[in-house]
This record gives sequence, C-alpha cells and structure tokens, in this order.
Amino acid sequence: MTPILFLDVDGPLLPFGEGVAGAPGLARLDPLHGPWLAALPCELVWATTWMDDANEHLAPLLDLPKLRVATWPDDAATETADIRHGLHWKTRGLVALAGDRPFAWVDDELTDADRAWVTEHHDRALLHRVDPRHGLTDADYLELDAWLRTA
Repeated sequence: MTPILFLDVDGPLLPFGEGVAGAPGLARLDPLHGPWLAALPCELVWATTWMDDANEHLAPLLDLPKLRVATWPDDAATETADIRHGLHWKTRGLVALAGDRPFAWVDDELTDADRAWVTEHHDRALLHRVDPRHGLTDADYLELDAWLRTA
C-alpha cells in the first residue's frame, strides 16, 4: 500500500526565516524542492490552506503534476473541541483521509498533542515538524524517504 505524504506549504516550502524575510510569497520557494518531493516513494497530497491554489501556483514552479488536495469537513463544534485539547485543526481530518494507509504529515505547527492523538487513532504515521525559519532541509527529506520506504 503506497503511503501518503500530506504536505503543508507555509513554513515547510515557503520558510519564514531571516534569509527570506524580505522575499515576498513565491520568491521564497526553492525550486529544488520539486525533485526531492518527486523522488519520495509516496502519494503527495497538499495539506494546506492554499488548497487548489497550490496546484495552480506551486506545482508548476516545482515541476510537479497536479496533486490531490486535502479537504476538511466544516464542523465548528469538533474544531472547537480539538483546539481545547491542543490539536491542530488538520489532525482529525488527515487521519480520516489516510484511512488505513500509512502516512507522513509535514507541517511547521505540529505538537505533542497531535502526535499523541494520531498514535491513538492510526496504526502507521509519521508527524514531521519542520522549522518554519528554514523550511524543509536535505536532512528532512532523508528522514522522510527512510520512513516512507519502511511504511
């Protein structure tokens, strides 16, 4: 079963660090992310507030095909409860989207609460927090690749 990689944009692909502080929007995107992402043994899925704009604006710059986009149910009561428990608003939805497939989730806002909840509700997942000052690094890609190959 092919694992899924849920990919956030702001932070992981568009870092907020010192070297890019003055760079607007897409000028912060390193096109070398494209070959790294394409080489990973998984199905890439956008998991970002960019939604399908990621396919329109980012995928061409990264030389990636149009990717599936994660969507979440609009359930204010569940979101409020999740926030009260310290869960990211994406957590429950990504676990549901993954179903029984193994998945990695790359985001800059992951917490221990998210890890604990996912561990309790899914058999095989890697929640990989990226430092938003630097974005995805070579070391991150190596760790993701190693995990995805054993998932």
